[in-house]
Amino acid sequence: MAMKAVLCKQYGPPDSLTFEELPSPRAGAGEVVVAVKAASVNFPDVLIIQNKYQFKPPLPFSPGSELAGVVKEVGSGVTAFKPGDKVIAFTTYGAFAEEVKTEAGRLLPLPEGMDFASGAAFLLTYGTSDHALRDRGGLKPGETLLVLGAAGGVGLAAIEIGKALGARVIACASSEEKLAVCRSHGADAGIDYAKEDLRERIKALTEGRGVDVVYDAVGGPYTEPAFRSLAWRGRLLVVGFAAGEIPKLPLNLALLKGAAVVGVFWGDFARREPREFAASVRQLGAWFREGKLRPHVSQTFPLHKAADALKLMAARQVKGKLVLTSG
Repeated sequence: MAMKAVLCKQYGPPDSLTFEELPSPRAGAGEVVVAVKAASVNFPDVLIIQNKYQFKPPLPFSPGSELAGVVKEVGSGVTAFKPGDKVIAFTTYGAFAEEVKTEAGRLLPLPEGMDFASGAAFLLTYGTSDHALRDRGGLKPGETLLVLGAAGGVGLAAIEIGKALGARVIACASSEEKLAVCRSHGADAGIDYAKEDLRERIKALTEGRGVDVVYDAVGGPYTEPAFRSLAWRGRLLVVGFAAGEIPKLPLNLALLKGAAVVGVFWGDFARREPREFAASVRQLGAWFREGKLRPHVSQTFPLHKAADALKLMAARQVKGKLVLTSG
């Protein structure tokens, strides 16, 4: 049996990827083969093909870390899943293929009532944002949350979870068009940081008090002004560096505000704390069923057009999530 896959054979830009036929994978002990129906594109996929990501799979490999599909085959010792089950999975790499083999522990049932495209766009963004806001940030009802890069996948998830937790949410993005998407997902206010002074606008929107939690998946030039805008006992959540530059902070600011700089590494959380991770996914499923979470899939591409989707992601022209479909 054969299947087709997007392959990274040498590190480079999206155009260096190939689309080839490969033998179908077979499930070993504790493993599952999934027929992939949809796979979403995430910022780490842009980095991993250029050898700029913290995880470096051996060449050649298929990028893609997040998928939804149907179980095709289970290996010995696998009891939680059977062929025909609809699942979502987080695989680090390998998802941009018609079939993928992974450990059974990386699978979760597709939440009830969710289609494959939404399922592929769900786990990483909502899982990251839930772990960040509830577990690491301790966001409480009535607090104010500032989301940097709010129109991206994790940003929109952070807005929705912030609202589900009863917070006031201020969205920051680089255009009025992106802010409109943020408002449609529940943001109470918006700041266009391409045009407006971030600190001045935060001051005006919070009557000088500042914000309680900053969700920062962007880094670069926005981190320090956002950190300076924290209220007493505020928390800066370090989620990622989509701007490319890892910022440096004057630590006296943390002292003066009784503030915390908190790291958020969802992938390791999922691996190291499986019970807490499962509880987070259950809560997200419940919120989805209540209509509080609406995965925003802005575009879908056929699998062989993966390079086009990755180019859009690299150029930061994506609102919500891009999804590749096969089968």
